[in-house]
Amino acid sequence: MTTRSEPEPGHGRPDPSLSAIMRERRQLINLAYRLLGSLAEAEDAVQETYTRWYAMSRQRQEAIESPGAWLTKVASRICLDLLGSARARRESYVGEWIPEPLPDRTEWMNGRPGDSRGDPADRVTLDESVDMAFLVVLESMTPAERVAFILHDVFRYPFTEVAAIVGRTPAACRQLASSARRRIRAARTPVAPTTRQAGVIRDFKQAWEAKDIAALVGLLDPDATMTADGGGRVGAVLRPVAGGERIARYIIEIGSRAPGLTLLERSVNGRPGLVAQHGGVTVTVAAFGLADDRITHIWAVRNPEKLRPWTV
Repeated sequence: MTTRSEPEPGHGRPDPSLSAIMRERRQLINLAYRLLGSLAEAEDAVQETYTRWYAMSRQRQEAIESPGAWLTKVASRICLDLLGSARARRESYVGEWIPEPLPDRTEWMNGRPGDSRGDPADRVTLDESVDMAFLVVLESMTPAERVAFILHDVFRYPFTEVAAIVGRTPAACRQLASSARRRIRAARTPVAPTTRQAGVIRDFKQAWEAKDIAALVGLLDPDATMTADGGGRVGAVLRPVAGGERIARYIIEIGSRAPGLTLLERSVNGRPGLVAQHGGVTVTVAAFGLADDRITHIWAVRNPEKLRPWTV
């Protein structure tokens, strides 16, 4: 505790401890987005983490040996609780729920490099652990599996620390992470170089614009699936569309219903994707899964609440 004769911390200069605490924010956003699949929920979780930190007395804060570890532990527990409640919320969600897509920082704000105001990609590192296919698999895991796997396999926390967060033994956490790993391996397909992926998506865009069903069918795997997420706020198919030809005909029909639709090639969660705009407004962000140079999955996000990072 300071007295009147002692200089107050931060008086006349920045408080170094505050700077150190705030430097953890990016790491926490990265963690929370991977755990929750939603940037908005991740930001709320991190905000709640900092609220709890600043609710403590200065004496309690100074007694914490590693503030970064404390923040990570609290943020992870908040996310674990949110994952439990999210499962119930998503059961009542209108249609299919898809993780929130993120743009690449160089393509932020309609593709204008250098404009990073509020850019979530400045706070979320776009690597393979935010690939849409990866995030979709994470959605199939239990909350405990997801937290144990992300903390250990992605962020390299030892199981002893993971156990303290999840509330289970290190051995149990090791089993949770192993189960999650099996799910990832079962769903994983060989990833083609980005340039090849981009070429396939470009061909898909051109075929869509030309309303060339035969070309679209040739780019789609016969067993491809397309999932759309409108959240009940905009029109979207409520169940996945299965089969390459059915998908081709469906998207041609969508284009005919929205004359003036503009398709843009954009990076979606670090992979080549497409953004559809109507009247200059982003209405759909599509992520793709590919295998052997053919499209196996399309995840089309149309819920306006999930398109906030893509909207000027």
